[in-house]
Amino acid sequence: MNRNQSYHRGRIVVLCLISCLLMAGLMGRLFFLMIFRSEHYSQMAEELHQRERTIKAARGQILDRNGTVIATNRTVCTISVIHNQIKDKEQVIAALSDALGISPEDIRKKVEKYSAREIVATNVDKDLGDQIRNYRLDGVKVDEDYKRYYPYGSLASKVLGFTGGDNQGIIGLEVKYESWLKGTNGLILTQADAAGVEIDNAFEDRVEPVAGADLRITLDVNIQTYAQQAALKVMEEKGAKRVSVIVMNPQNGEILAMVNVPEFDLNNPFTLNTEPEEGTTASKQDLLNQMWRNPSINDTYEPGSTFKIITAAAGLEEGVVSLADTFSCPGFRIVEDRKIRCHKVGGHGSENFLQGAMNSCNPVFIDVGQRLGVERYYHYFSQFGLLGKTGIDLPGEAATIMHKKENMGLVELATVSFGQSFQITPLQLITTASSIVNGGNRVTPHFGMSAVSSDGTRIQNFSYPVKEGIVSEETSRTMRDILEHVVAEGSGKKASIEGYRIGGKTATSEKLPRSLKRYISSFLGFAPADNPQVMALITIDEPVGIYYGGTIAAPVIADLFENILPYMGIEKEQKTNTIMEPKGRTSLAQAAKYS
Repeated sequence: MNRNQSYHRGRIVVLCLISCLLMAGLMGRLFFLMIFRSEHYSQMAEELHQRERTIKAARGQILDRNGTVIATNRTVCTISVIHNQIKDKEQVIAALSDALGISPEDIRKKVEKYSAREIVATNVDKDLGDQIRNYRLDGVKVDEDYKRYYPYGSLASKVLGFTGGDNQGIIGLEVKYESWLKGTNGLILTQADAAGVEIDNAFEDRVEPVAGADLRITLDVNIQTYAQQAALKVMEEKGAKRVSVIVMNPQNGEILAMVNVPEFDLNNPFTLNTEPEEGTTASKQDLLNQMWRNPSINDTYEPGSTFKIITAAAGLEEGVVSLADTFSCPGFRIVEDRKIRCHKVGGHGSENFLQGAMNSCNPVFIDVGQRLGVERYYHYFSQFGLLGKTGIDLPGEAATIMHKKENMGLVELATVSFGQSFQITPLQLITTASSIVNGGNRVTPHFGMSAVSSDGTRIQNFSYPVKEGIVSEETSRTMRDILEHVVAEGSGKKASIEGYRIGGKTATSEKLPRSLKRYISSFLGFAPADNPQVMALITIDEPVGIYYGGTIAAPVIADLFENILPYMGIEKEQKTNTIMEPKGRTSLAQAAKYS
């Protein structure tokens, strides 16, 4: 008996010891949590009873160079539900379904989902949002938001770009300057009970949003409108696939207009602007991506005779050709085993370099290219900036597609010299041409001028690199004079305007594969010829019928210049053809006497 009592007493002691140890452990754990983890659990408790809603920041506006708003915001609403706060589920489902035009089944899924907040609809018109707010439905929240709005619809669509459902930039300037435009969202913090229901009259903490900065760009709405109208007109008249126009200040690289028709509606960017071709297998996303592409910077093409500007400038700068040099054009050149034809089948006969440029004679430029040779020609490609990108402030710029120097033989050199067998972007061409006629300064084409905060305080003026001395002032002046003669008396006659000195170059290039006989007609022009303040390039892709650049592209630039030159304050003057030639070389006036 005593033995049993001792046994039971021992078990009781062991249980007591275990209980004491457990109590000590619990007390230690409680002490640890209360002293060392108090902040963590206080934060958790606060988060449990706190409800957070975002106040969207207004995205910065985009304004043209004159302050005209071309991208702004419209107030819209976001409708959401909070499960724990809904008192009459069926009432909420019926009301939201009727107001928003969403099926009751879809609304029910949102209402019955256990979550802190479930979004039912975004980008709801403000009037409708206010109507839903006036229903005063428990558990339904109506928060104001912003939707991007473009007052001019499709104007400069492939330049401006657009934003997505989260109001972030997707393409164009909207994405390039996202960090300036986006702003900083605010917050609304409210208190809720243990069941997640907001406490009436509880303290509400509010962090105000900071609006994004406004972006001022170089584009001019009026010039863009003129250019877009001209592009649409020629596209319709010639049944072209597309037409692009770039208008730029050649002195500093400011882009005044960039048109790529057909454009698309910026306020409905996911709606195709043309019907898909019958039998196409491309997905809608592929078709949208194609619609959004900016051919002026994203696509390359064979520039054709407009590239003769580069060959001429390199030849003059290197001293391998002078204006009075004579050439013979029988209608072709034999280069190794290739017979390369001139556009004039019967040939131009005997002509000097000036006349060769005015006639856009392929054999003349083949000869200049051969005189330069591959090594020196490649040197000028690099010096002129042709082997890189322009550095424009738009995403997705394509690079030049050029033969590698080691793979460039005499035939390749010959075809490159008059603008074939390689590809560049229209922007690269107009930028390089600008640099050749502006005195020899390689400019960076751009749109961004400045970012200005919502309160009007200037934040940032944007600057862009300039490379000086890509050609001498003498060569630049000679090139301006040659190109003025091209318009006054040569292949670009249809670009001439009474009272204005216009310089320019025509081109008609054949697309690959050659067997399909598809062409790109183009013209590059600038004014005034002696002091260029504006340069424009038009490319007409696959015109139907007559496709010569001098016939269909040059008149478009003439019409454009007739509209925008007076608008820009460039006045008419008495046109002269008195040309000054760099010292030691025959003048253009003298050169014209030879042949």
